[in-house]
Amino acid sequence: MSANERPSGQQQTGRAATRATADSAFLRACRREPVPHTPVWFMRQAGRSLPEYRKLREGTAMLESCMRPDLVTEITLQPVRRHRVDAAIYFSDIVVPLKAIGIDLDIKPGVGPVVERPIRTRADLERLRPLDPDDVKYVTEAIGALVGELGATPLIGFAGAPFTLASYLVEGGPSRNHEHTKALMYGDPALWAALLDRLADITAAFLKVQIEAGASAVQLFDSWVGALAPADYRRSVLPASTKVFDAVAGYGVPRIHFGVGTGELLGLLGEAGADVVGVDWRVPLNEAARRVGPGKALQGNLDPAVLFAPRTAVEAKAEEVLEAAQGLEGHIFNLGHGVLPSTDPDALTRLVEYVHTRSASRAPSVKV
Repeated sequence: MSANERPSGQQQTGRAATRATADSAFLRACRREPVPHTPVWFMRQAGRSLPEYRKLREGTAMLESCMRPDLVTEITLQPVRRHRVDAAIYFSDIVVPLKAIGIDLDIKPGVGPVVERPIRTRADLERLRPLDPDDVKYVTEAIGALVGELGATPLIGFAGAPFTLASYLVEGGPSRNHEHTKALMYGDPALWAALLDRLADITAAFLKVQIEAGASAVQLFDSWVGALAPADYRRSVLPASTKVFDAVAGYGVPRIHFGVGTGELLGLLGEAGADVVGVDWRVPLNEAARRVGPGKALQGNLDPAVLFAPRTAVEAKAEEVLEAAQGLEGHIFNLGHGVLPSTDPDALTRLVEYVHTRSASRAPSVKV
């Protein structure tokens, strides 16, 4: 190799960081390989529980903050610095790709995403155009900056799953009973299938942008899918979720699938194509493993409300999770849902340290 062909110092550093990231505890656990300690990250770890986040976001609307690479970079890094978690998750919102293609929506404080004109007819469907990478240039820019800052710490990209996106679009906002969503799903199966298929394409395109920019793994959030019975999920949702996972399979990054209240759907979530299945707090991990079956890692599953209890109680419940995870093919410690806004950040920091210490004492000698 000539001097002109030799990698620059920056290139060599980048390659070394990539190798170190691939050998991180988080990605090893995703691949069901031995780990030096159980890796930890928290859903919604970047957000309202951190005072530095609240200070940074003062006067900036949620969707605007998701479209500013400088804010996204800083907010994503905050919990990594504070808690020493094993992975960062890209700061965004599941409705960002919908906003990017021109859907008139906003995230209202105390309410959530609100859609100005719900999608309930075939004519409405035409408002869902394909997502082009140029629609979300700010994502590419932010992830490029993050990968440089994070070094060996993996970055998780994410997107909302077709069912949950459809629920927001059809209901016009958050819903307790999903009556409009289910009415469409049962009453016009062809329109429902067409809606989810379009959303699958949009979601896959959004994940591809993140992976190509440098995300080391991706998580598909199906926050509302626990409202469905297994037969309805298999018939009316599984094809679209599978399409998303299949679309990004060729990149070789781990794919995580998570939903709330999905104890009866765990096997189907894995069947959709995930490498890692997220489990909420309602099902012990050893039982979840039985429902999911072999060949998948699990993620979870401490109840977020436990963090409001005294430290000894938090550690006792964390120990229950670690005990239930003994013998799993791969385990990533997480909460069973997102960090609650009024959580004491120090409780999260202590929890990370506890899980690392306890799991390291049990782990076989692993070179990473």
